[in-house]
Amino acid sequence: MESASLEALVALHFADSAKLKLNAVKLLSSPIARGIELMADSLRAGGKILACGNGGSAADAQHFAAELVNRFERERPPLAGLALTTDSSTLTSIGNDYSYEQVFEKQLRALGRKGDVLLAISTSGNSANVIAAMRAARELGVSVVALSGNGGGKMVEHLGPGDVHVCVPHTRTMRIQEVHLLALHCLCDGIDSQLFGDKK
Repeated sequence: MESASLEALVALHFADSAKLKLNAVKLLSSPIARGIELMADSLRAGGKILACGNGGSAADAQHFAAELVNRFERERPPLAGLALTTDSSTLTSIGNDYSYEQVFEKQLRALGRKGDVLLAISTSGNSANVIAAMRAARELGVSVVALSGNGGGKMVEHLGPGDVHVCVPHTRTMRIQEVHLLALHCLCDGIDSQLFGDKK
């Protein structure tokens, strides 16, 4: 492929991503705002945010937890965030002894407490291990902020009345992931604003 054709391909990706984000603002701003409030209330009360997902969504879960524990854009105290995707010994032992579907659920049952929030990320909305964690969350009194796309998939069936669903209106995984990252940054900034006031 010639350089000019590659540049056109790149430009197409930029344009498609920007168009989706601008078109999704009205649809997603309200659920993201509710997610901010849910997470900030949990953290304010001494709760924590537990995040899970597979593949690129696992990276997003870890990214989000790092922004909470370390910092986002301002100096402030560490916040309680934990990615359920990082402990290889735990993940492989559960996957080996039980099933991969339980890798997040069993961790949530061990670490989650009433008042915590589960950040459940699945671009398809059909990740069995993420859905299993959502089912456990309802039993434990853990609220859910779900990030999905492609209509929400099977995750929709497992959302409770107080849960939040941020469903990107697109079918391509890369576009959904790009909006998920923006949503996560909105959550981080909003949580800081709720807990520590407007930026100075």
